[in-house]
Amino acid sequence: MSQAWGTITPALLAVVFAFSMTVHAHPQCLDFMPPFEPAEPLSLCREYSKFGCCTREQDYELKKQFDEILRSLPQSSRTVCEKHVTNILCQECSPYASHLYDLETTQVKKPLPGLCPKYCSSIPSECINALLSTTVDPSVRKTLSPSDPKKFCESTKITDMDYCYPDIITNENFSNDIQKAIQGTGGEKCLCFKQLVVGLRNPTVLVHAGDGSHRVFIGEQYGKVHVYLSDFSKVETPFLDLSKNILTSTSLGDERGFLGMAFHPDFKHNSRLFVYYSIGNDKHQKIRISEFRIASHDANQVDRASEKVILELDEPAGNHNGGQLLFGVDGYLYAFTGDGGKAGDPWGKRGNGQNLSSLLGKVIRIDINRPDDSVPYVVPEDNPFVGQPNVRPEIYAYGQRNSWRCSMDRGDPETGKGRGRIFCGDVGQGKWEEVDIIQKGGNYGWRAFEGFECFDKKLCKTPELANHIPPIHVYSHSVGKSITGGYMYRGCLFPNLRGQYIYGDFWTGLLFSLTEDAKTGAWNNRVVCVGGDDTCNNGVRGLYVPNILSFGEDEAGELYMLATDFASTSHEGGVVYRLVDPSRRADPDQCRKNITPVGVLGSITVSSAETPMVGSMSPPSVVVFLVVCFLIFVKICHLLLKRSAFSKVKRVEMTKL
Repeated sequence: MSQAWGTITPALLAVVFAFSMTVHAHPQCLDFMPPFEPAEPLSLCREYSKFGCCTREQDYELKKQFDEILRSLPQSSRTVCEKHVTNILCQECSPYASHLYDLETTQVKKPLPGLCPKYCSSIPSECINALLSTTVDPSVRKTLSPSDPKKFCESTKITDMDYCYPDIITNENFSNDIQKAIQGTGGEKCLCFKQLVVGLRNPTVLVHAGDGSHRVFIGEQYGKVHVYLSDFSKVETPFLDLSKNILTSTSLGDERGFLGMAFHPDFKHNSRLFVYYSIGNDKHQKIRISEFRIASHDANQVDRASEKVILELDEPAGNHNGGQLLFGVDGYLYAFTGDGGKAGDPWGKRGNGQNLSSLLGKVIRIDINRPDDSVPYVVPEDNPFVGQPNVRPEIYAYGQRNSWRCSMDRGDPETGKGRGRIFCGDVGQGKWEEVDIIQKGGNYGWRAFEGFECFDKKLCKTPELANHIPPIHVYSHSVGKSITGGYMYRGCLFPNLRGQYIYGDFWTGLLFSLTEDAKTGAWNNRVVCVGGDDTCNNGVRGLYVPNILSFGEDEAGELYMLATDFASTSHEGGVVYRLVDPSRRADPDQCRKNITPVGVLGSITVSSAETPMVGSMSPPSVVVFLVVCFLIFVKICHLLLKRSAFSKVKRVEMTKL
């Protein structure tokens, strides 16, 4: 590939240049993350108290440096140089810090920010020594003499002088971008994706233990779960290995396998967790919900012999297996089952979804905090159908087709609003995909209704369907064909995302955001765009592999997306991404994690997910790659034509002989 770059033509360069001209300015700090509003005003770099790149701690360190520099100056120079020293130091707090230090082009921070020539030449000579002391780079101090202002100004030149200080502050286009970012509209509400784990075989589960360790547990459909520590280094020994017990296959789109996992709310003290997976064979298949406990010798490994089966259900077909497990704010375990499979829920006169004597197509709610081991669970007394004849008391809600990924809302961190709501993405039949909020005793309509439309005309007319609960949102199969439910974002890092329910579609790879209108209660949906290279770079990308399998949430409430480029358990194309808002972030000081360390036995692998994947090439890379491929193709065609012509001449010459 490196040889091919040597053949780039002026035409190709023109294409690349034209593409780069579409890139707009964007606020970006030295760490390549978006700026933020500090929780408290800054003391030295006051102009960046509303929006910038410095926390109070960083500002404090700059103030210490400022004081040291001024102490080193003669008293007569301090008044003259004070403002210049402040301005130069505080460029680290600028929303355009990465540009000012040329990080956008070099990936290496310059010792001094880029200064506009006119401004630099106006700096008094006695201040240059003070400015040189703002850098700890000894080579800069050695090569630049205070008596040579011209050489000093030459050293502060940057690739793109549009970003030099102080002109950047008065540039209206740039200022407009900053205003957009402050108001939460920067980046046109696009997202970027931090690639964290690669090489997975259909990752279906990402959960946390809620024990302060900030570990995440990633489960793959074929039955293995691994622990990833807070820095996403991987514990090599599997946390849980059910691969020999799981019923699944390597067929594209097989829905059976390892489907769900949830940790007990008091896991830190009782070491209990629960899993949902497929067992049996193609003729007699079941879903199983089991309890496990952590091994006594290793906090990162399950005691495989501790399995206790909580519940098993016969599955009449291989699809629509549901699979979500979660604990509600009430401490009860919720399980979400599919309708039994095939098309149209053909099981009986009403289908499994409307059959209250079946646990298929239901939301199940059970109490696993049993007083002893004589029973696997008990039914909460306030379950909606307790005591009714011919009705399974475990049912909490019904009329679901195949809930694929449900989640519980943590609630607004300040007001608690929304806490305990359960959102589900319910996969549609032939027309509509839907999002539901689960309510106690609720009937969600399937198989009478698909989305808002009647699917079974006879069932639609029955009295009990008159008050079924409609979805909060649907989208048609012209948009996507298989919903993957997500999470309501309640994390700390990205304020713009708070209060947005982020979900996706498996088939099209589209991401969506649902937000509730506080006045009307209506839910507004939009397609989430992905950022370009002007906003997604240096470790975050604007592209992801297309088949969205699942979503996850870590202990701090940050969101993750699990996807693959080919949905087979034999294919190692699965990737885990962290969702990143490139337009705005919160004060890092307020989002710090207090991590409870967990001892690790055995080896740890540091994530190598930073290696770019072919499927994750950035837009400019794609353009260049395609153009190069086209040029190579033209060259090959030219050679083939020459060879063909040469062969024809030879044949003519041979004929003459």
